[in-house]
Amino acid sequence: MSEAAVLAIALASMLDALVGEPPNRFHPVAYLGRLVTPIDRAWSRPRLVGALAAAVIPVLAGSLAWLIIAGSIRAGWLAGALAAGLVLFTTTSLRALVETAREVVEIADADPDRARERIPALVGRDPETLSPGELRSGAVESAAENLADGLLAPLLAFVVGTRFATAFGATPALAFGAAAAAWVKGVNTLDSMLGYRSKPVGWASARLDDLVMAVPARVAAVAIAIAARRPGAVPDARSWAREPPSPNSGWPMATLAVALGVRLTKPDVYDLNPDAPVPDRETGTRGVRIVAGAGVLSMFAGGVIAWP
Repeated sequence: MSEAAVLAIALASMLDALVGEPPNRFHPVAYLGRLVTPIDRAWSRPRLVGALAAAVIPVLAGSLAWLIIAGSIRAGWLAGALAAGLVLFTTTSLRALVETAREVVEIADADPDRARERIPALVGRDPETLSPGELRSGAVESAAENLADGLLAPLLAFVVGTRFATAFGATPALAFGAAAAAWVKGVNTLDSMLGYRSKPVGWASARLDDLVMAVPARVAAVAIAIAARRPGAVPDARSWAREPPSPNSGWPMATLAVALGVRLTKPDVYDLNPDAPVPDRETGTRGVRIVAGAGVLSMFAGGVIAWP
């Protein structure tokens, strides 16, 4: 079944490179978002409601993925591998992230209004007051952060879930890997929609996401350092990695800031590598290219780890 896992990773990588993000009407994550939307309101006991949502919704996502793969495998291991590849494709994203970040970096000076229209796809801050340099900074740091939760977290869950299921004799192992990836995507989706200080209902989702992302964020930092050919960037980034409110997102962002020799900043929230200049167009483009390289490297490493 390890060959099937490698094939699934290869298929997901190929589809991402060729297609990017599926249209919302076909994207399972969009439907997952619709499931979360009714929870995003005031409740008399918001933390209890939020805890129930954090416990149930990711499990629903994982259970659906498990059923799809388990059913497909009955038609043969190849059908199971193709179905797992489709699940992994819908739970991971690299091309759309890279293309949007690159566009913002390239047009921030020439067309800042257009850049402000595009950057909400990457960051949650108000773009209207951002200078061209801050727009580039937001795009570059978001590319680094989203490498962790948009690609590495579900990819790692898939590989580890498949390997553990194989080691403990759980079958079908491929279904457990796909379920783990979908569960992680459910956690990330809940956090992205509810995990704000202004939303008490999102407290449990945010804490669960902090736990789930502890390893992927640090693996993303290592992948960025390797792609940038700056292995020392990870320890050098340690002093800034804890500046962002999230206990995890600072690691890939600070590592990329050090590797590029630039300042990445969110006004009034954090300032990474503050003595350096904000990225110009050339450096910002290089930063996005490093993130793309780190993503490709991660998918390749995932396939190697999945191999027997």
